Amino acid sequence: MFPDGAEFAFTILDDTDDTTLENGPPVYEVLRDYGLRTTKTVWTYDVPPEQRGIFHAGQTLALPAYLEWVQKLERDGFEIAFHNASMATSDRSTTVSALGDLERHFLHPVRLHCNHGQNRENLFWGAARYQSAPIHLLARLRNRECGNRYYEGEIPSSQLYWADIANDRFSFIRSMAFRRLNGADIWPKRPFKDPGKLDKPAFFNTADAPDCRAFNRLVNKSSVDALRRAGGWAIVSTHLGKGFFKDGQVDQDFRRTIEYLSRLGGWFVPTSQLLDFLVEQQGCEALGAWERLKMESFHVVDRLFKT
Repeated sequence: MFPDGAEFAFTILDDTDDTTLENGPPVYEVLRDYGLRTTKTVWTYDVPPEQRGIFHAGQTLALPAYLEWVQKLERDGFEIAFHNASMATSDRSTTVSALGDLERHFLHPVRLHCNHGQNRENLFWGAARYQSAPIHLLARLRNRECGNRYYEGEIPSSQLYWADIANDRFSFIRSMAFRRLNGADIWPKRPFKDPGKLDKPAFFNTADAPDCRAFNRLVNKSSVDALRRAGGWAIVSTHLGKGFFKDGQVDQDFRRTIEYLSRLGGWFVPTSQLLDFLVEQQGCEALGAWERLKMESFHVVDRLFKT
């Protein structure tokens, strides 16, 4: 199914939250040395400490040495993606400026976006992630219980609005993450259009492993063998800054898994390249009402009951 006779495909989509010049380069050296090319999201700007949210430990492109490292990653074949302008909420003008800076910093267009944490300019976040009427209502009630967190990136009257820019700027936007590895088992089992949100980008779902411990539970010899037997594909959303490098060394279970993967003849390309291939092979149809309800119900169940 995959290019070069590969039996399966595997990649990582790395949210930048805790990545620094101390913990990032050793992990990416493991990926590079074993032949994997993955996707790293970035923040363009730093912000004052009082504006930072709870997920703020990572460094940004505002630090020259960090920018230089990320530029080298791109030259080595890794993909750079957008994780909002910074770790703090950004208004429209800041987001526009950040995207312009990315064009100047990197050789290739930044084609992929992932919302970050609790940034209020997130696109279709919180209850708005769910468009099916019953699930949307439940999500709004849940949101009220959690303190009425609201997200405004798609609201034209808001100073945080930038959905129109994202619609024209990105090829792919991450939708939902599930705690299972094979993307071919995650409904709708393909990238998809979502005209109820934006009409141009393709949305996609991923596997979910927020830190090193979760990654090692999800991605291991047994699960990789199952992915290979199924001829499947995996995009694992994780934070490579969360526990993958500790006490001066890269986590040994992670290293062993990457080494094992590298010997299996999989297709190890960045996220957008894998998604381009899936769109070419499977198409990118708009979600129907039944497909949407099934996907969103699956996500709710996954959040509630998977361990």
